[in-house]
Amino acid sequence: MSEIPLPAATSGSTTLLKAMAMMVGSTLCFVIMHALVAKVSQELPPVEVAFFRNLFGFLVLFPAIVRSRFTAFRTTKLHLHAVRGALNSTSMMMFFTALAITPLAEATALSYTAPLFMTIGAVFVLGETLHARRIAALVIGFVGALIVLRPGIVPIGLGPMLVIASTVLWAGSMIDIKILARTDSSLTIATYMTVFLMPITLVAALFVWQWPTWEQLGWLLLLGTCGSAGHLLFTESFRHADTTVLMPLDFTKLLWASAIGFLIFGQVPDMWTWLGGTVIFASATYISYREHQLARRRAREAADSGSAG
Repeated sequence: MSEIPLPAATSGSTTLLKAMAMMVGSTLCFVIMHALVAKVSQELPPVEVAFFRNLFGFLVLFPAIVRSRFTAFRTTKLHLHAVRGALNSTSMMMFFTALAITPLAEATALSYTAPLFMTIGAVFVLGETLHARRIAALVIGFVGALIVLRPGIVPIGLGPMLVIASTVLWAGSMIDIKILARTDSSLTIATYMTVFLMPITLVAALFVWQWPTWEQLGWLLLLGTCGSAGHLLFTESFRHADTTVLMPLDFTKLLWASAIGFLIFGQVPDMWTWLGGTVIFASATYISYREHQLARRRAREAADSGSAG
């Protein structure tokens, strides 16, 4: 799963292509990470895999933290970082467990519901207003989830239920990030994510601990590297291009997941996964588009009122 970015301004065509390439690269990194989670979780407990993802993810980030002269640790909202850590760690352990027992493409399709839950949460936490078009988009998005799950037609397994539960918590984490992003840098947010997630996931992993082999440690290192690289590419892409340009490219995750799931695990997603995933993604993209338009409108109104004053 990836984060919901704040709007950014577009620039030249070369910069735009670079941003689009970074976005596609981030989706590939995230799907490779998910595939590695599914692979390694066949031999190690998923909560232990989550700990090593955070440990190696922190090691990958550490050079950037050093280059910042450790200013990445400067924050006035440590309590919000702690809240995010609790939500994110629980969400990650649920999602990693789901990846061990759920086809990669199906888990990816259901993960697109995160912006839908985020929109609902923003009404209660941030006081945002739901208008008719956003309500319609939410309804359509949840219809897409029902298409994937098909309750009453096929049994809903533990894996899909864990994916949905993890996206609810992930949505809460994203709302937290929207508040943190007003004052803290992307590096600070990413740093504190690993700082809080490492001890939380370690405590959970100790109950089921198995010492990994050197080969497994290699896979875990690659997993953590892909996760951190995906996070940084995703965040950086939105510094150079608009949300409306980049969000449609997030759908490539479903393409990567289908291809990698087939090549590595022999998984073939059914038509319901494709149909439902497309519906969910279209709904989530529309909501992101509306939020972007409203943010630009508020920025123009603030600029106009400032110039008038």
